[in-house]
Amino acid sequence: MSVSERFPEEFLALMHASLPDEAEFQRFLAISQQPLRRSLRVNTLKISVADFLTRVAGYHWQLTPIPWCAEGFWIARDNEDLPLGSVAEHLSGLFYIQEASSMLPVSALFDAAPDAQQVMDMAAAPGSKTTQMAALMGNRGAILANEYAASRVKVLHANVTRCGVSNAALTHFDGRVFGAALPEQFDAILLDAPCSGEGVIRKDADALRNWTLESTHAIAATQRDLIDSAFHALKPGGTLIYSTCTLNQIENQQVIHDLCQRYPDAVEILPLNDLFTGAEQAATAEGFLHVFPQLFDSEGFFVARLRKTASVPALPAPTYKLGKFPFTPASRKLRAEVEQAAAKVALRWDDQHTLWQRDKELWLFPAASEAWLSKVRFSRVGVKLAETFAKGYRWQHEAVVAFAQPDSVIALALNEEEAEQWYRGQDIYPENLPAHDEVIVTYQDQPLGLAKKVGSRIKNSYPRERVRDGRLFR
Repeated sequence: MSVSERFPEEFLALMHASLPDEAEFQRFLAISQQPLRRSLRVNTLKISVADFLTRVAGYHWQLTPIPWCAEGFWIARDNEDLPLGSVAEHLSGLFYIQEASSMLPVSALFDAAPDAQQVMDMAAAPGSKTTQMAALMGNRGAILANEYAASRVKVLHANVTRCGVSNAALTHFDGRVFGAALPEQFDAILLDAPCSGEGVIRKDADALRNWTLESTHAIAATQRDLIDSAFHALKPGGTLIYSTCTLNQIENQQVIHDLCQRYPDAVEILPLNDLFTGAEQAATAEGFLHVFPQLFDSEGFFVARLRKTASVPALPAPTYKLGKFPFTPASRKLRAEVEQAAAKVALRWDDQHTLWQRDKELWLFPAASEAWLSKVRFSRVGVKLAETFAKGYRWQHEAVVAFAQPDSVIALALNEEEAEQWYRGQDIYPENLPAHDEVIVTYQDQPLGLAKKVGSRIKNSYPRERVRDGRLFR
């Protein structure tokens, strides 16, 4: 495919304006037609980087550190016929397959706000940045993870669960509501804005198929609304990251400049020139990072970091009615009973989580999210812990992944063959039956689920919607 067939003429004109040096422009065109190298991020909620590297040493992966993310690596491997998402370490949440450039916004956020406790990810699905945030927060505080597209909320929840995230509260709104609904609530906000996606062409050859200059301006109008909402939701002194996976200045620099013109006495640009070794290659005069793909052999990306230095006039209060919140805090007596019962199946949580009840359901909410509960409607908050029934509690898979103690006396370590069977939804027939009737099933020291012993088998409790077919592990 020729350059003229692959790239719209008006797009090329925009890129040439940003890259006036002809040699650099030609480098951009050349690398944009090359395949994107893959990358992953170690999930430190479950394993340290050092232990992960030891764990995967036998795979003989070629892992190259990503300069702006201590947990990130570019990966090259010989066994390309096995999807990276089918190896055991991915299934158990030890790493996230994430494009290297998309790790930049969260790194930039926590570089400026390492102690942020109330954080929003305004456009969160599929969950790469939400899970990166949770890992840097150590599951402390709370993350409001919002996703506008209903079809993507389920994927967001699945990735949050797989990675053992317990401090996220999920919403499904147009992000323009938050400035009015949750004014000055957040220490830090990431707006990885919906965009024209020019930076992903190496991964998706059709990314520019429907690109027009007119649609780019329409997208930028939405982005201006979203960043205004985010800025109103941010506390004075808070940090806002605005990022896109697109390359034109209409959706990037001009959106930031518009915000600065609207609130000239309340916006401070926090330069990113020194975020990592080599950042100056992508830094603009204002201190933004405009990452063209040829700079680091990555996707294209844009990142701006702002601080809110003063309050701004509030937006009109929302007129919608939420109705009665369907959860109530658990009584002290119920908390004690639940904690005692949970300890018997090796489930433990800390004081960052509070127990709430809805009918027969028990949930662990991140305590830092409680100020938001009466102000917006949530798809789900925290982790569903259990359902009550006549004989006790039915503990939920997501709670086991987040809170189970894999070194417990009731842990049952599976071998590789048994672990494969587990992920395929099959019952396990261990050579040596455990002494306990309920066991935490583990593989590679990671909890896979809570299961019951029935006769000579361990009854599989892996959620049906997550059962895997095809080749696994190696």
